[in-house]
Amino acid sequence: MATVAENAIKSDDQFIHHSSSVAVATDSKDEFQSDVRKLVDLLSKLNPSAKEFFPSSYSADHRLQNDPVLVDNKDSSSDGSSYNRRKRNNYNHWRRRANGRNHRAQRDDSIRRTVYVSDIDQNVTEERLAALFINCGQVVDCRVCGDPHSILRFAFVEFADEQGARAALNLSGTMLGYYPVKVLPSKTAILPVNPTFLPRSEDEREMCARTVYCTNIDKKVSQTDVKFFFQSICGEVSRLRLLGDHMHSTRIAFVEFVSADSAIGALNCSGMPLGSLPVRYQKLYQPN
Repeated sequence: MATVAENAIKSDDQFIHHSSSVAVATDSKDEFQSDVRKLVDLLSKLNPSAKEFFPSSYSADHRLQNDPVLVDNKDSSSDGSSYNRRKRNNYNHWRRRANGRNHRAQRDDSIRRTVYVSDIDQNVTEERLAALFINCGQVVDCRVCGDPHSILRFAFVEFADEQGARAALNLSGTMLGYYPVKVLPSKTAILPVNPTFLPRSEDEREMCARTVYCTNIDKKVSQTDVKFFFQSICGEVSRLRLLGDHMHSTRIAFVEFVSADSAIGALNCSGMPLGSLPVRYQKLYQPN
């Protein structure tokens, strides 16, 4: 634009010079040149890349293609954004893999420190079982599993280090109660107890102490029959929930008694027939 204005000045100079020969006033010439130079100076300060100088039909992509500076800026911005996204994705992927490796490493370490104990007398408690291995090393956790009224049960014992677990293997065949226990390396780790599943208040603990968990209930028996069965043998039932459907061969139930003594009495009745099957009971919560 500035070049066009300068050419206009030269043309005007020639026009004015020619007009002077025909008696055009000098003052008019100087005033015209001054106005044109002001216009040139004004136009020279404008940005030719400003959007107001481009018609609406002139697309931004066409504009970028003809402006290498803008193309470079766009590409560099796009590449930077893509690079940052890839960097974040790679970091998140690496973090997930690292967490997975750490979890597997911790689990494998816990398995190496754990032994599997079978053929445990039903009268042996977790405290008594842990005491058997006290000379092998520090016992971190001990879980007795299985039906508490079954003749034999099994357990997992976790030690603070692998040396304790290896030493515990030498106690296989030791008499504990009426049976010799078998001690083998464990293939699984002891899962931590989810604290949200435990009673969180004194009222909840008291309610759990009055509740028993029942399995192997004949599916032909109704809820009324189950309630009558427990009330006639153990004591008054305050609440009973019978679960299961026709897809399962047996059903389960949670029976809450009015008193904790009734719940304890129900445990002594495990194996008594209800319908055509013997019902098995287990305490819902055993406080420490």
